[in-house]
Amino acid sequence: MPEPELPWPLLRAVAALADAPLAEIAVRLRDALLPTFGCSALVIFTEDCTGRPQKKAGAEEITSRVSIAELDVLRGALPDEAPWQGEADIAGQARQVLALRHGPSNALLVLTDPRLAEPDPGFGLLEYLWDLTAKRIREKVADAPPSYLLESRAASAERVRVTAELTDLHSTTLETLLAALRSNALDDATARTTATNLAAKALVALRSYSDRTTDLVEEPVVRAFERLREDLRPLTSFSGIEVQFIEPPLNGRALPGEVAHAARAIVRGLVLAMMEQPEVRRVRTQWDCDGENLLINVRDDGGGALTTDDPGIARLDRRVQALTGQMRMDVMSGWGADVFVSLPLDLPTRPPGDVAAWNLAARELEVLQLLAAGHRNRTIASSMGISENTVKFHVRNLFKKLDVGSRTEAIALAHSRGMR
Repeated sequence: MPEPELPWPLLRAVAALADAPLAEIAVRLRDALLPTFGCSALVIFTEDCTGRPQKKAGAEEITSRVSIAELDVLRGALPDEAPWQGEADIAGQARQVLALRHGPSNALLVLTDPRLAEPDPGFGLLEYLWDLTAKRIREKVADAPPSYLLESRAASAERVRVTAELTDLHSTTLETLLAALRSNALDDATARTTATNLAAKALVALRSYSDRTTDLVEEPVVRAFERLREDLRPLTSFSGIEVQFIEPPLNGRALPGEVAHAARAIVRGLVLAMMEQPEVRRVRTQWDCDGENLLINVRDDGGGALTTDDPGIARLDRRVQALTGQMRMDVMSGWGADVFVSLPLDLPTRPPGDVAAWNLAARELEVLQLLAAGHRNRTIASSMGISENTVKFHVRNLFKKLDVGSRTEAIALAHSRGMR
């Protein structure tokens, strides 16, 4: 009796998937599925990997643009753990998808523009391979070496920083809109016009925000302080509370991009917290530099009701600590709160870690080092004697090899290995 012919290509694909490192697991899963379930892109969304919750393979126009928010909405809309086909917003537009959620881990698998080899191929193979993949991810994360955990935490911290700054920007805009609409000094028509103009300006700023945050470059301290003033000026115009700005020295040392971003967000958060007190009429903020640290002072003239136990203050203190800075609050009943923040301009560095696992070419490593130092594409091109298009080519290759989706993630990962 002849032995049955085994499906060797499938078995080899399953073996490769079971042995895949985390950085390649999406590629291996797509390879295993392609003969039966073709797709333009495959995306895995898993909260087990906090630093890199997306694993992606396929068309770059999809994998480079798909967002966690889109995936979270799709996951929440799935009726159960069975395969689901339909239309969903992925990478900024409506697409046909085949999606499947993994019950034990709540991970999500998405195939965009699915192409089935047969009209009704059955989903047993898909479910089996997805279950194997999701379990393998959990095992890999549980057994992750310290270097992986460090990279993951660095990427998570960068994502939290950007999210926190966006939250503060939105809070400032909404507080300003409410102040304009509630102002007794404006009639209804003027208040509506003012609110409309404020909202339009905020939308323009939001659209350009990505360009501002992806390049972690040095910023002159005077310019950084002026941007803070611009952020807070609309709020101070309608709140009835005077905000005084004490200028930093003109010859103050330039601020690293992450310090400038954090400093503005911290001051905005402090000002908003102080303005929420009923007795406050005036808030003063001052920046200074001692050559090694950015020194921030924010104080109010309220009744001294603000405390370090306030959730908003505690969140800001954590942001300060994330930059190895210090925050101190002095509160006197009847005299208000006085907050002092010190942010070091040079973060502690470590010897560069082993980056051999990334398999970077010499040029790619040089580009990554310049990225980590905060240089723009134009500066990198000039420094290396190549064109900006060549720099962009190297950056795209870096994204793939590092398994990241943005410059900020690549820079955070480089920083985790001691590159500065």
